[in-house]
Amino acid sequence: MKTLFYFLATLVLLLHPASSALAGELPLRPADRITISVGAIPDNEVAQIKGVYTVSDNGTINLLHIGEVRAVGLTPSALQRSIEQTYISREIYTRPNVLVSIDSMGGQDSRQVMVIGVNKPGAVEYKQNMTLSQAIMTAGGPTPFGSMKKVKLVRAGRSPTVHNLSSGTGNPSVDVQVQPNDQIIVPE
Repeated sequence: MKTLFYFLATLVLLLHPASSALAGELPLRPADRITISVGAIPDNEVAQIKGVYTVSDNGTINLLHIGEVRAVGLTPSALQRSIEQTYISREIYTRPNVLVSIDSMGGQDSRQVMVIGVNKPGAVEYKQNMTLSQAIMTAGGPTPFGSMKKVKLVRAGRSPTVHNLSSGTGNPSVDVQVQPNDQIIVPE
């Protein structure tokens, strides 16, 4: 009964769309590299679990004591909860504290953002929490004639939005986070 409760609680957390949408997290895919850290367990086992893992082609990672854990389709925070609940439900650890972070996003169709009107136009690798200005700077910054006052963000399924980045970065209402496959246009 206890195992069923943990399974249902984990399922509800994993399927709750607001939890990952608010944080801007993307679901994991095969070939993504993640770092897993764990605390509140015996010190000699921390080093055995802590490390960099690559999501396998079948969508899993292999962890000490619990074996294969499904990672594909889960956000990093959902994977954290899944790992913690698995350790608890199998009565391996009582209160593990797991942290999952994305190191790099792999795969044949790696996640990219297209940037135009910059010194190095083309695709730049998407990074978690990347903003408009960060994507532009990764692409070499605006050309000498480029204007940061009317940067256009084109996102699939939505109308293009215009952002004034001339006053600098740091304002999340203006310097918004980008998503994979976004197109950014810095006009002249």
